[in-house]
Amino acid sequence: MSVQAEAPRPAASGRRVGAREISAEMGEITNVMEYQAIAKQKLPKMAYDYYASGAEDEWTLQENREAFSRILFRPRILIDVSKIDMTTTVLGFKISMPIMIAPTAMQKMAHPDGEYATARAASAANTIMTLSSWATSSVEEVASTGPGIRFFQLYVYKDRKVVEQLVRRAERAGFKAIALTVDTPRLGRREADIKNRFVLPPNLTLKNFEGLDLGKMDQAADSGLASYVAGQIDRTLSWKDVKWLQTITTLPILVKGVITAEDTRLAVENGAAGIIVSNHGARQLDYVPATISALEEVIKAARGQLPVFLDGGVRRGTDVFKALALGAAGVFVGRPVVFALAAAGEAGVSNVMKMLRDEFELTMALSGCTCLADITRNHIVTESDRLRVMPSRL
Repeated sequence: MSVQAEAPRPAASGRRVGAREISAEMGEITNVMEYQAIAKQKLPKMAYDYYASGAEDEWTLQENREAFSRILFRPRILIDVSKIDMTTTVLGFKISMPIMIAPTAMQKMAHPDGEYATARAASAANTIMTLSSWATSSVEEVASTGPGIRFFQLYVYKDRKVVEQLVRRAERAGFKAIALTVDTPRLGRREADIKNRFVLPPNLTLKNFEGLDLGKMDQAADSGLASYVAGQIDRTLSWKDVKWLQTITTLPILVKGVITAEDTRLAVENGAAGIIVSNHGARQLDYVPATISALEEVIKAARGQLPVFLDGGVRRGTDVFKALALGAAGVFVGRPVVFALAAAGEAGVSNVMKMLRDEFELTMALSGCTCLADITRNHIVTESDRLRVMPSRL
């Protein structure tokens, strides 16, 4: 009987394991998107829907991907590409490639090893992992996995003593930067979570808050997470709080959730160390632009005064190249990591990083670029470029 025809067998965790996972174990996965179907099969519906869904109509969720497909290449030829250097420096830290791991919450819902596995895979790939405030492993636990360059994503709670304590714990645990999420004064309307009455499974806690009686999430009439956010997250968060954070930590602060020129200029004025162009994985306000569509506006407004990164919709090495051609200093990858974690644990996350790296290296070679500095705006054509060169019909 062929592998594809083999009946699903029980996994050690009690979850169903199907033919697609067997294919993954045999190394037949050829791109990072294939992990999503495996994750959907393996995970409980509430967990999968939490990771996969976006806000309201999910227009931005789809657009985060489709906008990449509307950017075309202008490759250069007859260039010696026998040696390609993908290394880069982020906030002074040298990494192997401009592809990093975005913060995704509650990773032990995906796999028992959760954030431990992701941290080890990031370290092995010599790249940066960003740990979510709402991780199911604490900053200390993640630090215990061994060396690695790690950033800490921060939500600002109403109780600022909680925030101070958490930031200082991250600093003591060796985290190198704070990624301050600024687009979540309230949680976006995620209808899948409402239908599922989403709540963190009873065997898991938000580990960073466990000793503060903030680690559990209560059942609610709709989404337990939305109720938790409404009760805990500070809606008064403003630019003055970026300044306040600078008084309690020496870590550089990246502002995560910027998609406009106006907010870019304010980030520069308020001393941000960098910007992450993000729409929260299309999970907050629907009908905002794809991050790749917003990137150039932010880059122009930043005027080289601070590095600009991107997350949202990155699924191919070609996407990474397009972001860098538009001026990004690097990209962060979220859902592919958590789906691969669900499918195959640490090995899955490692494979995602390897596939994206290999695809990016091939894109560089076929575009005639031997190092990141070679990647320029002239290597791509966007929709707006095409509109500008169209002859007038008037």
